[in-house]
Amino acid sequence: MAKDTISILDGSTFLVADLRGDIDASPDQPHGFFYRDTRFLSRWQLTANGHPLDVLSTDETQYFASKHFLVPPRGTVTGKPTISIHRNRTIGDGFHEDVTVLNHDTEPIELELRLDAGSDFADLFEVKDALAKKGERYTRIEEETLALGYRRDDFVRETRIRCSKPADVDECGFTLRVRLEPHDEWNTCIFVQPVTDQGALAIKHRHGDEEARPNIGMSLDEFLASAPRLETDWDPLEHVYERSLVDLAALRFTSELFPDQALPAAGLPWFMTVFGRDSLITSFQALPFVPELAETTLRVLAARQSAEDDPFRDAEPGKILHEIRFGELTRFQERPHSPYFGTADATPLFLVLLDEVERWTGNAALVRDLEPNARAALEWIDKWGDRDGDGYVEYERRNAETGLENQCWKDSGDSIRFADGAIAKGPIAACEIQGYVYDAKVRAARLAREVWGDAALADRLEAEAEELKERFNADFWIEERGFYALALDGEKRRVDSLTSNIGHLLWSGIVPDDRAELLAEHLVGDALFSGWGVRTMAEGEAGYNPIRYHNGTVWPHDNSLIAHGLARYGFRDEAARISLATLEAATFFRYRLPEVFAGYRRTRTSFPVEYPTASTPQAWATGTPLLLLRVLLGLEPEGDDLSADPHLPDKIERIELTGIPGRWGRTDASTAPKEAIA
Repeated sequence: MAKDTISILDGSTFLVADLRGDIDASPDQPHGFFYRDTRFLSRWQLTANGHPLDVLSTDETQYFASKHFLVPPRGTVTGKPTISIHRNRTIGDGFHEDVTVLNHDTEPIELELRLDAGSDFADLFEVKDALAKKGERYTRIEEETLALGYRRDDFVRETRIRCSKPADVDECGFTLRVRLEPHDEWNTCIFVQPVTDQGALAIKHRHGDEEARPNIGMSLDEFLASAPRLETDWDPLEHVYERSLVDLAALRFTSELFPDQALPAAGLPWFMTVFGRDSLITSFQALPFVPELAETTLRVLAARQSAEDDPFRDAEPGKILHEIRFGELTRFQERPHSPYFGTADATPLFLVLLDEVERWTGNAALVRDLEPNARAALEWIDKWGDRDGDGYVEYERRNAETGLENQCWKDSGDSIRFADGAIAKGPIAACEIQGYVYDAKVRAARLAREVWGDAALADRLEAEAEELKERFNADFWIEERGFYALALDGEKRRVDSLTSNIGHLLWSGIVPDDRAELLAEHLVGDALFSGWGVRTMAEGEAGYNPIRYHNGTVWPHDNSLIAHGLARYGFRDEAARISLATLEAATFFRYRLPEVFAGYRRTRTSFPVEYPTASTPQAWATGTPLLLLRVLLGLEPEGDDLSADPHLPDKIERIELTGIPGRWGRTDASTAPKEAIA
């Protein structure tokens, strides 16, 4: 989000406002108070004597709370304010705001406060795409409560607002008349309740409540206490680590579809919901630190696994979902997100995470419980994912009006480009997805042999994985350029641009050892490595643009998988270099890595340049420092023990991580000694 906004979130609820705390929604400013993909406030403005307030300071005090210190306009630079106004707000299902007026003068003062409120009840897709509403809005006043409403057939939403102090209420808001004696203060509490099909929501936090209490699961303090403790000689790393854990706790998402479980939502503001790919990768990143997220992610996605062939939702039997939405457009089937299955990588990633959870936690019961889902996922890969029987998983949207054109992690419409800049036509077989499939089959073979007791399936999957690896290395390798094609297009032509996707191939293990060094050289070479991380597309490719979403920017999660892949093949110096650059970038964003930032060379900018619409916090960016810590410490489960093999960049000499959870109970890892830790 932009620097001139402040965002707070809690579960299905989030709020984006300016630094005064005002909400003034517009197409270029997606302010609002949102619950379950609907904007319940699009206007929320506080004025004093008819004038907007000036900002002294503002900040988040918790992920669900913010404070805004304001003064009326002073008129001149040297004007001395005699009044200050404080807005303390918390969200959690509902929205609560305390407004306090302080008189710092020796004389009494009178002040008229005006709070203007309004709601367009926009669906999140309508906000993103600037679409018009199809229903009707209404307003009513009853017992000093202002109710803003919207109705379209049986879809009814309301925002109910009331003040604790007497106020004149009209259809546009509240007028409060304040008289204060010298050095006195006045306050009121304002309550905002969304009303849905389930009725009016209870407000979870109020009156300066600073304790983060989720609807389910651990509180913030419990969540942080359950994670390993980090000590290091590089001070920024401790701040980045703590910020990641707090944001990961904040992004926990619940729904009536899975009322007793919470998993990582993808990110604020556009993606506060379940995303298959994002939740799976985030859970993988966080597994050595907060393993319970991974189990929940697997169970929730398994419960929503497709059992039908539905072109509107890009669904096929055995496929893992892409995204769930709850707003008006989904209700009326104007969007297919109920849920939507337009992703080709979530299904193999489901199998990757299932195996990784068992390796770390020893939770064989989970693997047995989800065996039917895993087998269905394997069948989807072979039957539905391989659209033309050539042995590769391809994607092509089946719903041309609302489906995603690209269904890999680089899912913008122009992300799959040839070296000359031409956009590839589908069906598309993205290279990293073939790597995920290879890894999924290798891992599922292990589970089949060791947990499901199906040696025949294990043998078959191992043979298929080896055959895929051999075929992939023949069909995707570009000998003259020394790297793998980004994809095969619909005519089986190699999409020959140099991109970060080759790092995912190292992560999956599909690369032969004799080609890994060439990939490592590309990944830390000047064309791909900006100095702050690996770019999504190399400088010099015709489609390269350092501020294009997937064609030259730097994505932290991308770099975490690349670093893990490099370490897997023994390129520890390169992995440490990328890890340090990414962690250093976080220090320029108040220790919170954003979803994406610009791909300019470090020598040009001296600091990472913000991407204007980047989500922050965003789940797999939040998980990035956690996976990078695993990379730097060389943490890998080996049976019932945890192996540590640290390899640090020069700037960091010491990392100690204590209380790492896993099948070994709790154990510690540090930069010395380099040996297995029982």
